[in-house]
Amino acid sequence: MTRIIETERLYFRELLDTDVAGIFSLDSDPEVHQYLGNNPINTIQQAEDAIKFIRQQYIDNGVGRLAIIEKETNDFVGWGGFKLITDVTNGRKDYYDLGYRFVKKAWGKGYATESSKAVVEYGFNKLKLPVIYAIADTGNLQSQKVLKKCGFVEREVFDYGAVPHYWYELLNIE
Repeated sequence: MTRIIETERLYFRELLDTDVAGIFSLDSDPEVHQYLGNNPINTIQQAEDAIKFIRQQYIDNGVGRLAIIEKETNDFVGWGGFKLITDVTNGRKDYYDLGYRFVKKAWGKGYATESSKAVVEYGFNKLKLPVIYAIADTGNLQSQKVLKKCGFVEREVFDYGAVPHYWYELLNIE
């Protein structure tokens, strides 16, 4: 499978049906979902459906979240990348959202920052995006740190699913 984005320790590729165990491990963990609405999945079928949904985004929108693979082990450690948001969120629509999610064994290794910086570079240099957005639960201090390290600027607080979130923006200044 083609490596779409690569960093020193990680590479990104399209999510595949064979990633179902990794997606299930990731999205069935209540701690992973602490700042994501506290709604982890419960079945393998839900993991399969999530992969199918993301793969359809590749077709419909030309982008979608990508599998993140640890080079040293070749293990699935999470997903990251862009999603074209076509519904209205915080008064905006049809924007590119940077997102990431990692299995707990990958926490604390700097992967979120390393991968997000690479995604931003890809978005600006390859996709020629003029601006990238991200949101983070106001209680999720780790994600806030990651986004700020990547250059995102906190623009406002808004309610997302009845929970306060920060709205972040990063302009392509080239």
